[in-house]
Amino acid sequence: MFPPYPDYRRTDLDWFECVPESWGILRTKQMFRLIIEKAPANNQMELLSVYTHIGVKPRKSLEQRGNKASTTDGYWVVKKGDIICNKLLAWMGAIGVSHYEGVTSPAYDILRPFKPCNTDYYHFLFRTKKYLQQFKLRSRGIMDMRLRLYFDQFGQILIPVPPRPEQDQIVAYLRAQDAHIARFIKAKRELIKLLTEQKLRIIDHAVTRGLDAAVALKPSGIEWLGEVPEHWEVVHIGSAVQIINGYPFDSGLFDAAIGHPLVRIRDLSRTHTEVQFNGPEVPEAIITTGDLIVGMDGDFNAARWRGGRALLNQRMCCLRPRKQITTEYLALVIAKALKFINDLTLSTTVKHLSSGDVKRLRFPVPSETEQLQIVAHVETETAPINDAITRTEEEIKLIREYRDRLIADVVTGQVDVRGWQPGPDDVVDDAALAALGDDEDNVSEEEDGDGED
Repeated sequence: MFPPYPDYRRTDLDWFECVPESWGILRTKQMFRLIIEKAPANNQMELLSVYTHIGVKPRKSLEQRGNKASTTDGYWVVKKGDIICNKLLAWMGAIGVSHYEGVTSPAYDILRPFKPCNTDYYHFLFRTKKYLQQFKLRSRGIMDMRLRLYFDQFGQILIPVPPRPEQDQIVAYLRAQDAHIARFIKAKRELIKLLTEQKLRIIDHAVTRGLDAAVALKPSGIEWLGEVPEHWEVVHIGSAVQIINGYPFDSGLFDAAIGHPLVRIRDLSRTHTEVQFNGPEVPEAIITTGDLIVGMDGDFNAARWRGGRALLNQRMCCLRPRKQITTEYLALVIAKALKFINDLTLSTTVKHLSSGDVKRLRFPVPSETEQLQIVAHVETETAPINDAITRTEEEIKLIREYRDRLIADVVTGQVDVRGWQPGPDDVVDDAALAALGDDEDNVSEEEDGDGED
């Protein structure tokens, strides 16, 4: 690890106590000015958005996510090196440098340096926890999801100003480390993908053949299922399962601390919700522990909810068995059905399921005793795989935490990387780094939030 700088001086700030002696300190408005340059009518410029996990990207590269503007006339012009700030979500990390020329929503602020600097350095700096906390403190609003960071407050925040060669060195070092970490995460994700496929093969065999290898089979009449044991019944989901549709809750009433727990697609595989709905409870959208919930946009997925009583957001549904079938067995069948649908729609631009699509699905139903046997078999056979997936996900979590700490230490001068020399694997261009993009599959349209109220 790198040593600290030889000399520091105090800043008189309780949240940022010292900087290297050779570094300057300025207010953000002394380095950046707010730019409002409107795009001309009928322009063909690249539409850009800023995302909490991946920074600034062309919208077309993530075109399945979020709403698309019908026109970009009057949007803000963005130059390479500009900092784009989503006023509404800056405190969550929706701020970053643009490596593209283009236009972006008037809901964003465009910050352009008027003093020489490497804006990639400030990209790293502004996404550290220290600065995200300052963005939140200086944002205006009555609740978390209504906070807005305006430039009159952003511009007052003090920022370190290393000598320009040090800025360049810091950026080169952090980009190289980002690339190494992204390769690590990509490899771990590939491992998770292989383990998941192995798990699905076990489920596939169990819900199509049962546990008796000698059983006589019959055609199921279901494209994604094939043959099933001849004593199994094939039923429509609509006749055996109550379908509870998610509700279009007003996102303006989302709150991190107050209200009713709200389950969104991003919460599908979690045991808790990230936000609560700070409005009246909607009885027809209530779910509880053990319910099977299905994400109906993007890569269709299902999971049993384990977070207690909650409200179900739109673009999701809950499947609650009425008869004949246990929730545990239904979860296995739905996992196979959704994999088939995902594979079938892989090449389409928009992937969406309606509750009617789900209702029309047919599935095989063995006796309740056999269902329980199949579930127990699958749990036993997949337990080592689940453990391996959990360990791998934990490794990804830890390497991300390491990356965050590393970036924070380097950009605030807690360690001195001036002596770092890049090796052959440390030279990274923008295209290579973008291709690794370790967080792209975690992005949803809610994280870029183009709109103002």
